[in-house]
Amino acid sequence: MQDEKTAIIPVMKSMTPDEVWTFLTKKARTAQCATVKENGHPHVVPVWFDVDGKTLVFSTWQASVKAANLRRDPRVSLCVDDETPPFAFVQIDGTASLSDDPEQLLYWATRIGGRYMGTDQSEAYGKRNSVPGELLVRVTPTRIIARKDVAGW
Repeated sequence: MQDEKTAIIPVMKSMTPDEVWTFLTKKARTAQCATVKENGHPHVVPVWFDVDGKTLVFSTWQASVKAANLRRDPRVSLCVDDETPPFAFVQIDGTASLSDDPEQLLYWATRIGGRYMGTDQSEAYGKRNSVPGELLVRVTPTRIIARKDVAGW
């Protein structure tokens, strides 16, 4: 048994900024989206997203808990992870803005639908997820923590 002085501690490697954006765009991974409820408790739900420059984009229903939380407090955290060894993750803290612009909503809902479900279904998902009542959410990062080779030694 090792004592504290000789214990081997794994060291995660930080991603470069280019690696972060490649990680977020190369493969469709689901983000865990955390918002703050009125009572101060966290609310975490999965979201499909895409990237627009250095902004993350997803949609939500206007009456969802997530939308209510973001209208009251625009702070948000997203965590996207790779569940295959050697594992990696990107955590983004940011500020969300909401829009109900129908053209932008249709464009992004179609793009996001195609990213996760394939281009043959992108139009159907775009129409389904851009109806009145849907909101477009844009997250501007304020802090990014990104690690790769989490299981590495």
